[in-house]
Amino acid sequence: MDFAFVSGNPALDLVGTVESRRGAAADLLAAPADLEQWVRACDELPDQVTADAAGFASALRLREALYTLALDRMRNRRFTPAGLEIVNDVASAPALVVTLSDAGVRLSGDLRATLAHLARSGIAVLADRHAHLKECGRPDCTRLYLDRSRGARRSWCGMEACGNRVKAAAYRARRQAAEQGLDPR
Repeated sequence: MDFAFVSGNPALDLVGTVESRRGAAADLLAAPADLEQWVRACDELPDQVTADAAGFASALRLREALYTLALDRMRNRRFTPAGLEIVNDVASAPALVVTLSDAGVRLSGDLRATLAHLARSGIAVLADRHAHLKECGRPDCTRLYLDRSRGARRSWCGMEACGNRVKAAAYRARRQAAEQGLDPR
């Protein structure tokens, strides 16, 4: 499975494992093995964790709580108490072990510590009133991301998928309009 890590924060990338929350949502995390693969693919998490059914369910609860709280933040609403309880509870677990070597930084720990790391990462973003938290501008995409662009003018979660699709569609519309003798503007 090919996961996209374009949100600028691992907690938001976890939220992004549900593709398009409008209509028929596609969940990239259908089983504990999918979660293990996602963790392994994320550069900011340990190379290896194992997930059982309970740990997997906890990860999904955390993901949905982070999504709800992010929407609350983006819409300037008070945080949902149930979401706060889940995220704060998960964040209170022991931290990942961080070690330094000539090869760089290495993170290790079990799934519980990994989820705690994700919860803390989410808390840091949600608590930062200066962070530009946005939803992708492509109509079929609901991925949330941190906009760190100059002037916070980024429109899409990622250029590779969503940005290219939007630009290609706009180009096709302009071309079709030109062929029909219409002003595309």
